[in-house]
Amino acid sequence: MRRREGTMSTVVATNYGQLDGLQREGHLAFLGVPFAAPPVGERRFKAPEPPPAWSGTREAKQYGNAARQIGHPFGRLTDSAPGWAVPEWAAGYAARGPQDEDCLYLNVYTPAADDARRPVLFWIHGGGYTHGTASEPIYDGGPLSTRGDVVVVTINYRLGALGSLFLEEHLPGQGLRANCGHLDMIAALEWSRDNISAFGGDPGNVTIFGESAGAWAVGALMAMPGATGLFHKAIMQSGTALAGDRDRARKIAQSMLEELGIAKEPEQIRTISADRILEAQFPVAAKVGRASGPVYGPVVDGVSMLKPPADAVREGESSGIPVLLGTNRDEMKLVAATSTRVDIDDATLAKAISGKFPKASTEQVSSLLATYRESRTDKHLPRANLDIMDAILSDDWMRIGATRFALARQQRQANTYLYLFTYESPARGGLLGSCHSLELTFVFGTTGAPAQDQFVGSGPEVERLSANMMDSWLNFARTGDPAHPGIGEWPAYTAESRATMILDRRPRVESDPFGEERQAFEQLL
Repeated sequence: MRRREGTMSTVVATNYGQLDGLQREGHLAFLGVPFAAPPVGERRFKAPEPPPAWSGTREAKQYGNAARQIGHPFGRLTDSAPGWAVPEWAAGYAARGPQDEDCLYLNVYTPAADDARRPVLFWIHGGGYTHGTASEPIYDGGPLSTRGDVVVVTINYRLGALGSLFLEEHLPGQGLRANCGHLDMIAALEWSRDNISAFGGDPGNVTIFGESAGAWAVGALMAMPGATGLFHKAIMQSGTALAGDRDRARKIAQSMLEELGIAKEPEQIRTISADRILEAQFPVAAKVGRASGPVYGPVVDGVSMLKPPADAVREGESSGIPVLLGTNRDEMKLVAATSTRVDIDDATLAKAISGKFPKASTEQVSSLLATYRESRTDKHLPRANLDIMDAILSDDWMRIGATRFALARQQRQANTYLYLFTYESPARGGLLGSCHSLELTFVFGTTGAPAQDQFVGSGPEVERLSANMMDSWLNFARTGDPAHPGIGEWPAYTAESRATMILDRRPRVESDPFGEERQAFEQLL
């Protein structure tokens, strides 16, 4: 490492030129680093290209542009809840800073730009593939870097239609690619492979981790040949592996062209304003529906992704990659809290849940509801009809997929670990429970970010849980095992034990927690 007047140097040489970052307490931060050329003009809807080199020293002290996105992810939901304002603690789920198609920037946080070869944690933000950015305060990699003596990389990637539209059949022979957002992730991983050693990181020990769409992206990367060898461990928070097929992707593209009024002149989508594309995204999504997964997400295109990620995992793809994954107990309550809700009667509940199990009889659905109600009663959890509906929808959305993914993984990779996050948010009078995204600031050690005390609480118990989760993620990145003295042993997940770490004020291992609910659910699939 180089020093200036007793202070650690903030200048690092990359393959593209020198960067001058920020000296922070306990670490350095390099912000807004270009990892690919701006995907604008002729590069729109194309695979990312290397960034242009620069002469002299480029300042890396401000975050780069976020990907283009429209509104807040909760905004459409609030239409049915007049007076419900997006709270400050939820602002981190959509970009608040500058946005542009020129968005392919990453950030590096490191204890020192030396030759220590530290483990690298590579973060992929969530947001349904339509929202989010790496620059939000909750994703500040400084606390993780400092606590664990690791290098943290956080990235932006193209979102929405600009990041996923499958146009090959409408505009053949023009070099347009599906999965542009995921190809951006691969480009950022390649940048890390080639440059992270200059920041004190080890390109041979990279852990990719993400939440929600970021976790789906982790699962997708495990099935993409272009990502092979670029990472060595994977963490999936509230998400596993989803991808659409070519036929659905073609229909989405056709719907987008029709919404834009250019179905007979599809080439115009390469030059039409990004504003118009963004305005069309929601009507197209409403028309297509999300029954088969996210509208703007990965597609099995036969080029960058050869098979569905779940199939690839079962068949042994990425079998050498240890995996840590899990969900939050009450995932759906974050979404549910943004709409006006009135209590529902038993018949309405049964009708709503029957739609999730089209093959189930009335008696089977009634038995399922009874099992969940009895389980929640025994555990002293809320059990009104809306709570039972939230519990079943949370399992449908996240938890059943996670347990099944873990079972598939452990058959190929012994180092597979499952968690269930059950700490409850104090926000909205406790109505959110252990909702979607609640674990994020605990993982990053950013519970002190603006307004997060309203969402996650504050005090010694909060800081202790955050420390335990940070240390698990850090130890997993270092060794492939998330156990550490603060929480004790964390057994690998197996079909026999179904060992699951409960992450709460008192972390503990349980065998198949909420197993009666899981079994009742799976019997109806």
